[in-house]
Amino acid sequence: MNDKLKVAFIHPDLGIGGAERLVIDAALGLQRLGHSVDIYTSHHDPAHCFDETRDGTLRVHHVKSPFSRSYKDKFHILFAHLRQLHLTAHLLRTDASRYDVYFVDQLSTCVPFLRTYAKRRVVFYCHFPDKLLADGAFVGGTARRRKGSALKRLYRLPMDWFEEKTTGSADVLLANSRFTAGVFNSFFSIPRKPRVIYPGINISAYAPPSSSNDPNVQEVISDRPTLLSLNRFEKKKNIALALNSFALLRQSASGPALSHTLRLVLAGGYDPRIQDNFETLKELIEVADSKGLSYWITTPSHTTPPNLPSPSASNASAADILFLLSFTTPQRSALLTAPSTLALLYTPTNEHFGIGPVEGMACGVPVLACDSGGPTESVVTAPSAARTGWLVPPDADAWAEALREIVALDAAERAALGDRARVRAESLFGMEAMALALQEALRDAVRMGPIADSSCTSDVLLAVMISLLAYLIYRFIV
Repeated sequence: MNDKLKVAFIHPDLGIGGAERLVIDAALGLQRLGHSVDIYTSHHDPAHCFDETRDGTLRVHHVKSPFSRSYKDKFHILFAHLRQLHLTAHLLRTDASRYDVYFVDQLSTCVPFLRTYAKRRVVFYCHFPDKLLADGAFVGGTARRRKGSALKRLYRLPMDWFEEKTTGSADVLLANSRFTAGVFNSFFSIPRKPRVIYPGINISAYAPPSSSNDPNVQEVISDRPTLLSLNRFEKKKNIALALNSFALLRQSASGPALSHTLRLVLAGGYDPRIQDNFETLKELIEVADSKGLSYWITTPSHTTPPNLPSPSASNASAADILFLLSFTTPQRSALLTAPSTLALLYTPTNEHFGIGPVEGMACGVPVLACDSGGPTESVVTAPSAARTGWLVPPDADAWAEALREIVALDAAERAALGDRARVRAESLFGMEAMALALQEALRDAVRMGPIADSSCTSDVLLAVMISLLAYLIYRFIV
């Protein structure tokens, strides 16, 4: 086996989010170890992506799909399967066998096709089972199903079956946290336990911006004490928790004196193609209005998304809340490293891993997150001498109380906490640690040797069934 591998990544949508950040940093880490890396995706918008995917740092192959993301904002997973089938067909029409191994995440549709027709081993990285994301909430080890129509339940049956069968056909299974691995084993009948490889970040990318003349950075930075949220604008991210607890802190007469000068920056990926993004932002604006908080909306291009109210503040620096849509890398780094940033607020519950807390710790910023899911593995709360953040139930009153404690930290306490957080982030969640672990997983897959024709029978049947059923459902609904 050649010590240096040719690796192809397959990721559905290279936008701005935690899963995309993981893929990019994993690819960068492997490149630094001397491996050849290509990324294939069905969507890549240079105006809405991380810098490394558009500036030539990484080789990105955008295979434009003829399929939309959904039909009348429904059937998302079916269209995701169709888009990945199209991408896989493109790969197979070219020379898919030129790669030594494939790294696939989020969507496992392509796995049996790559094993059957490219005769290549596949490593699958599990973020969270789609059948739990799509049909309810996962709380305390229990999947709470939403009541849907009989037709919806019928539609989900083959989708859930495909997910389990295609995931199980991967040669090596990975998970982003012990939490996700536990959920995987509880809700899949796959007789293998995923190996946990924590997402890692490129620590050097979080240094303060080299230039202070960037107008995008100048607009979002302020001397006012700042609470920062980094979350994609999606309902499941529960960003309203940050807004409501901020409002309670501002209203509290017993809070620190500076609480009345605080501002909240809500920054995250925003894609106008996605209805959930639009509705989430609109609802947050309505909450801000109901709390009497002024707001400003900005994007790196300074174009306000259509169909949204005009900002209620006179400018960005005067706003109580700054909505920063699809931030740039310098904006993110400037906000995380600004002396005025007092805390990073990470609001999702039962998050599979959550890269946000690690980003905050890497920059020495105290983290406030919910007491469930991945953040319980990344954030240390006790003993106090080892604390890197706070884990609190998703209740606005409880969060406001924690924020009072964080805002009241003196300079020495804040500096000591920041030092501990940086050490933890660099030692456990750095890009180098992830890349080395991922390199070993990829090599393990390649060491399994060539895929024999006799071992592909079930994969062939599965591939045919996926293609046929996806086509039939598509023809039925469109």
